[in-house]
Amino acid sequence: MAKTRVVVVDDSALVRSLLSEIINRQPDMECVGAAADPLVAREMIRNLDPDVITLDVEMPRMDGIDFLSKLMRLRPMPVVMVSTLTERGADVTMRALELGAVDFVAKPKIGVANGMRQLSEDITDKIRVAAKAQVRRASTPLPSVTATNTALPSRPALPTPIGRLSTEKIVFIGASTGGTEATKEVLMNLPPDAPAVVITQHMPAGFTTSYSKRLDGLCRIRVKEATDGERVLPGHAYIAPGGLHLSVERSGANYIARVRDGDPVNRHKPSVEVLFLSAARVVGPNAVGIMLTGMGGDGARAMREMRDAGSFNVCQDEASCVVFGMPREAINHGAANEVLPLQQIAPRVIEHLRSTAGVSLNRV
Repeated sequence: MAKTRVVVVDDSALVRSLLSEIINRQPDMECVGAAADPLVAREMIRNLDPDVITLDVEMPRMDGIDFLSKLMRLRPMPVVMVSTLTERGADVTMRALELGAVDFVAKPKIGVANGMRQLSEDITDKIRVAAKAQVRRASTPLPSVTATNTALPSRPALPTPIGRLSTEKIVFIGASTGGTEATKEVLMNLPPDAPAVVITQHMPAGFTTSYSKRLDGLCRIRVKEATDGERVLPGHAYIAPGGLHLSVERSGANYIARVRDGDPVNRHKPSVEVLFLSAARVVGPNAVGIMLTGMGGDGARAMREMRDAGSFNVCQDEASCVVFGMPREAINHGAANEVLPLQQIAPRVIEHLRSTAGVSLNRV
């Protein structure tokens, strides 16, 4: 079997050496080149034709975002970003995912050598996923991110209000690889009177704050990181904080968010399984489940439990997924009522909610 060929692009000689070592220890991949800046990397890509690139966010001569923007327009290929655990690094990483990067690795700020080695399984898993991901050519040049320019795209046309919506309804979204952009597509097309949306996106601590703030500036509903014990309200979306599990509980007449530490579930924290199990248990037929792009099977069984409890479930189709793993597993478990292209999910959910508006199916 042919090995996955990887080019490492990072201005740190230590990180280049560590990544090369981690990659070359894997029987199914090899580091075929390591470049200190994007201009050198450009020639390596031409000459070596790698399958995947790992790309540092901030480098001299040309930063990683400018390079990624040009690469995705001229020669689209799978890219895994290597980002620092800082607010600036998180903001730029979100921009990289918008430009078409498949995923990212959070580079430790201190203890880099030990930290990178501890992340070796995560790094190589992301490279394997990236090698199989569907990568799309960027259609137009996009501005780079600076400390004062976050280059937010414009909102789509205002969706028609749902009207007369029961406050019992909640939309649950699960996503992983490629999910930051897929979730954005869904949320940006929900009207201000949409029901509460609760989201588990596989993402490490330190990045969900930037992600939620970015979405809050784009969407007509409010978007925030979930905090433990807060009410889950219509017109709001709540994102599981990186490194913590999110679920929904009942408190009298209200739904509340539960944010908890704990062991990983299906190797993930936050886990879609945890969120979707709470949807089946607490919300039942008032729930709408959405499974978006991602690797693996996290949440598939719980989504079937949601359907058995009466929820309406939609899975993203293969053609529009970056990675079809999570939706495919949910479909195979019989969890999906419908399978749709990404762009059709929000309109279909609105249609479903409108058809059931004012109908309360409280199971308490």
